[in-house]
Amino acid sequence: MKILHFEDLECWKEARKLVNMVYWAIGESRAFQNDYRLKDQSIGAATSVMGTIPEGFARRSNREFIQYLFISISSAAELQSHFYVALDQKYVSQEAFDRIYQQAEKVGKMDSNLITYLRESERRYSETKSTRKTKQTKEAK
Repeated sequence: MKILHFEDLECWKEARKLVNMVYWAIGESRAFQNDYRLKDQSIGAATSVMGTIPEGFARRSNREFIQYLFISISSAAELQSHFYVALDQKYVSQEAFDRIYQQAEKVGKMDSNLITYLRESERRYSETKSTRKTKQTKEAK
């Protein structure tokens, strides 16, 4: 199945859920809302997880797409760290923390699996291209 739009990517769909979970958790806690720095960093990390996927997809090159997927993975880890602070400050419950942590983990794994797929397809393409060149060279002789 060929993906034509970033909205078709499962990792992006799951990242979108993650962003909504973060906004919900912040909305549930007045103290979290008032911790402007942590709130803004958490929202920034969550939206980066989601936003770098289409940004990389739009580059139309596997190498650049992979680079942006790594940024998405890093942002997911950053978000997990921010939510440890939120948990320690009692801005979120253990249950909310666990849901967000697991969703960030899920998106990171999906990004990682897509990176593996893109690298494999790039390798297969290079091998096929190289085999064609060798065959054409032999036929020309």
